[in-house]
Amino acid sequence: MFDTMKALIDYATEHETTFSEIMIKHEMDTRGMTREEVMAMMQQNLDTMREAVEKGTTGKGVKSVTGYTGQDAIKVHEYNKNHQALSGFDMIAAVEGAIATNEVNAAMGIICATPTAGSSGTIPGILFKLEKSHDLTNDQMLEFLFAASICGMVIANNASVAGATGGCQAEVGSASAMAAAAAVQTFGGTPEQAGHALAISISNLLGLVCDPVAGLVEIPCVMRNAIGSGNGLISADLALAGVESRIPVDEVIEAMDKVGRNLPASLRETGLGGLAGTPTGEAIKAKIFGDSKRSEVFS
Repeated sequence: MFDTMKALIDYATEHETTFSEIMIKHEMDTRGMTREEVMAMMQQNLDTMREAVEKGTTGKGVKSVTGYTGQDAIKVHEYNKNHQALSGFDMIAAVEGAIATNEVNAAMGIICATPTAGSSGTIPGILFKLEKSHDLTNDQMLEFLFAASICGMVIANNASVAGATGGCQAEVGSASAMAAAAAVQTFGGTPEQAGHALAISISNLLGLVCDPVAGLVEIPCVMRNAIGSGNGLISADLALAGVESRIPVDEVIEAMDKVGRNLPASLRETGLGGLAGTPTGEAIKAKIFGDSKRSEVFS
């Protein structure tokens, strides 16, 4: 497979093909499956994403076991329906889907980890927003996910998509970048433009720490997916407009890896630093887990 984004971009350009088509053929070859079987597997992922968004935005929404997160997607939905959103209807529609997915995750519901559970809302938020605003077909949505997948593979092989290794930049940052590149492909951008979108997206969230309050994927994880969805859409638009990342995409991925490794352990999913280490964050942890010894076990 491709070791770098440059190799992927060059191959797609030379063979006049797309990221999604390359990924589909890769899955067929490595899994020994037919095209129909590979597409059916991705369809299951798409259906899972849709069900999570619908669950989080229907009725009263969902609430986590701790009670500290949930039902915000419903608030955002109502706000977007009854007000002129400052960042625009479409942007808030993406935010709504992103929050809904992560609220379902926090409520122990079924989600599709894209690329992780903690960042599972970013891609669906963008994808279902584009379906509504730009009338994407089911096939286009599947191709979007395959394109995002191959970009995620390159990122994971050269850096990380785990908060414990690289901070939230590796989770929400990667998800945002994957979606940005996929969106560029979906709307007729070149492979090179998709690379610029990916680079811009990661650059915008470079250094983002992973500091889950009480060690749970709730605060601030849910809202960071909202930011990830906005970042991905903006980065895709910038690339489609002809804006280029001045730092090559593979160097941006390498920088993310180095930044992540240089983050202190307290800012890499341990639930010790950042927002988790604030007085309120510590109080929430104590309320959920009780005495300090027990909370340490779950940190």
